[in-house]
Amino acid sequence: MRRLTILFAVCAGAAHAQFAAPEAAPVSSATLFTRQCAACHAWEGAVRQGPNLAGVYGRPAGKAEAFKYSAGLAQADWVWDESHLDQYLTNPQAMVTGGVMAYRQANPDTRAQIIAYLKERG
Repeated sequence: MRRLTILFAVCAGAAHAQFAAPEAAPVSSATLFTRQCAACHAWEGAVRQGPNLAGVYGRPAGKAEAFKYSAGLAQADWVWDESHLDQYLTNPQAMVTGGVMAYRQANPDTRAQIIAYLKERG
């Protein structure tokens, strides 16, 4: 009986021990793009709900061929760079009046990864 009591006490104490959860593996920029952008944006090929993003970094805003932009983006007078992409991904409607993109990304690290991916892909 004593062995059973000691065993129970040891196991019960383990139930209250706290162990650090394993860290999640980092998500690649390509995976972030696929999970958060690819539902509406293609990289190559057919235009989806949003414009094709091939070559978006460095391209004038609202100027991709084969896509009908909202009036606000069609009249934009900037080039997609890190600053404009960051501002846009944070809150598209605040940046472009009449814009229709519903996606918002509050996490600056996630935005930075997506922007780096767009820049890297050219």
